[in-house]
Amino acid sequence: MLQAFNTGHDGSLSTGHANSPRDMLSRLETMVLMGMSLPLPAVQRQISSGIDILIHLGRQRDKSRKVLEVTEVLNYSGGEIHLNPLYVYEGEEYGKTGGSWKRVHALVHKEKLMAAGYQDRGTAGNDT
Repeated sequence: MLQAFNTGHDGSLSTGHANSPRDMLSRLETMVLMGMSLPLPAVQRQISSGIDILIHLGRQRDKSRKVLEVTEVLNYSGGEIHLNPLYVYEGEEYGKTGGSWKRVHALVHKEKLMAAGYQDRGTAGNDT
């Protein structure tokens, strides 16, 4: 999967199972290391260069599934993969289901969107 992500072709998609975007990165590292003998920093560099966005889905108390977080993968430096949470789902007070989306940060790496034809109009709520 990581080799396919890093071939230069846009549009790869995959799924995985973890409790958070950060946990997904750890699972990916572990799965790669189980299959081949590579230094961890090399694996982390491959992950950070091959994955742009992580979307975390979770099950709510009412058994529904919701997107809980959308996170941008920034880069690898200082021995870790850096993440930029874009949106998080907040809510679910005890006994209630429901909540709302909260924008946490703006997208840092807009280059691919711009190359694909996205135009930032600069209006409130319309930026990336």
